[in-house]
Amino acid sequence: MIKHTDLSRGRISVTVNRHHPEWTLDDLLSFAERINPKRAFLFVSKVLGKHIPVAPSVMQKSYQDLTALIPKDLPYPISVMGMAETAVGLGAGVYRELKKDFQENAIFLTTTRHPVEDLPVLGLFLEEHSHAQDQFILSSHDASKHQHLLNSKTLILVDDEISTGKTFRNLILSLKKSGLEQVERIILVSLVDWSEQHLVTDDLGIPVEVVSLLQGHWQWQENNKNISVHMPDVSSTLQQSQKIIAPNDWGREPTFLNCLPWSLIDPIQAHEKVLVLGSGEFSWIPFLIAEQLEQQGVDVYFSSTTRSPIMQGHAIESICLFKDNYGLNINNYAYNVNHQQFDRVFLVIETAKDSVDPLLFEQIKNLEIISYEC
Repeated sequence: MIKHTDLSRGRISVTVNRHHPEWTLDDLLSFAERINPKRAFLFVSKVLGKHIPVAPSVMQKSYQDLTALIPKDLPYPISVMGMAETAVGLGAGVYRELKKDFQENAIFLTTTRHPVEDLPVLGLFLEEHSHAQDQFILSSHDASKHQHLLNSKTLILVDDEISTGKTFRNLILSLKKSGLEQVERIILVSLVDWSEQHLVTDDLGIPVEVVSLLQGHWQWQENNKNISVHMPDVSSTLQQSQKIIAPNDWGREPTFLNCLPWSLIDPIQAHEKVLVLGSGEFSWIPFLIAEQLEQQGVDVYFSSTTRSPIMQGHAIESICLFKDNYGLNINNYAYNVNHQQFDRVFLVIETAKDSVDPLLFEQIKNLEIISYEC
């Protein structure tokens, strides 16, 4: 199967070589344009719960089907890592499924662009094509969790897509420098895998396998139109005026993911259509809230804010623009919210309630904030 999509700066052509029997290309993704001179196009996932609101049960099915493809004969200790910010929730969902088999022989952590003062830094690496390249890997002052990481024999690295594999490669090299010297096996897990011949791992000295729901390749053809791209600066990483007040037990600190959804939502009427919004990297706890609501019979969808600048059009039908809630004074976005008829929108944050830009309340009239300070 080959699919072509014309964008303002060129054409993206996607060839599908194989896919999971229950997930086709159109089930998994659509396309949009990055506001980024390094890469003009963006694959927009329909199941990730990031740029397109999606039912939590659909996300959970992707976790189950993806995890079912991961080999079970893995040496442990196992460390599962989700890539910030997009794949934090995906990584946690995969880990939750894996934990059913491996229990606490597996631990979960995420990369982060928000280093926390009281957590030790294990490593730093670059996501080179990103709007914000610097990524941190944090450890724990809990000696057993820290040692679990260092003793890891299997690394399971989770991202929403693999384009060239360069980000994964940078992460693996950083982890090796950070003291993970016993790794025997590496599993790269993604919804879609475009890497094909681009993934270079022979020199790592560790077997690397790739697991995905869809595999193929893409080709970008410039149209040579002179279009100026002014990318906003969203690269800041250091914590500023707004402090993180929620626990980091969802993955920024290594965890066995025993965290639970907060029960802070007023009763929802049977006829109401609800959106739960995570905020940036803070997406797993909000997802658990949405999942719990769906299990109670609520018509609920999940999505998350992001610092990723994307043009309106194609998969992006509406945009809310506002400043971040971490005090970095960078643009954040909520995509595909305003053109839909949600009766209630819950934004779940890990900072204080007054950290939310008032401009967002002007764009989402029925916005409600859920914060750890409640």
